[in-house]
Amino acid sequence: MNPVVAAGTVYGVLLNSEDEWSAWAAQMGEPPYKAAPQAPVLYIKTTNTWSANGSAIAVPARTPEVEIGASLALVIGRAATQVRPEDALRHVAGYVLVNDLSLPHASYYRPPVKYKNLDGFLGIGPCFASPEQISDPNRLQLEVRIDGRLQQTADLTRMRRPAAQLIADVSEFMTLRHGDVLLLGLGADRPRARAGQRIEIRAPRVPALGVLSHPLVEEVA
Repeated sequence: MNPVVAAGTVYGVLLNSEDEWSAWAAQMGEPPYKAAPQAPVLYIKTTNTWSANGSAIAVPARTPEVEIGASLALVIGRAATQVRPEDALRHVAGYVLVNDLSLPHASYYRPPVKYKNLDGFLGIGPCFASPEQISDPNRLQLEVRIDGRLQQTADLTRMRRPAAQLIADVSEFMTLRHGDVLLLGLGADRPRARAGQRIEIRAPRVPALGVLSHPLVEEVA
């Protein structure tokens, strides 16, 4: 794992993909909020969740499956405070593939910590790709394979807030510092996997990102 990835806070974002937004749109007008969110919906992946590429991730005994969350991580290279979209990507040091695992649950505004922040629940890719290697992160597609079989293709062109706009909107109300990591978002139809299976995530058009791979294993009591 590249040291810059583990230097700061890792922020996930919900409802950033068009398909995830559409899946929840009918419920956005219900209590308690009664309106669609205007700002990015963020959550934190704490340090206990970080798993290096190739390491085994334990599936809790209380759940038969976990939800696979393929995403692209934007690693901040220099502090971003109220930056403009046209300047935002200048604050990115590079990009890493991640697997934002969670237990299946029905929550979109405030994802519970106990479902998303279990030990090992953030697989971090093997390679750190530079901005020169990825000029436009929103032109990528991510593939998720379980035991070698393609289960999902996540299209990063279908993000409500592209990378530059997401950085600008988040930095409007908080500073993203050197070493912080901002995940670009997740698709709605996230595949599930169980202990004994192997997960692989790749961006076929960008070999510089490598292949994020890890086996799922049964939790040890």
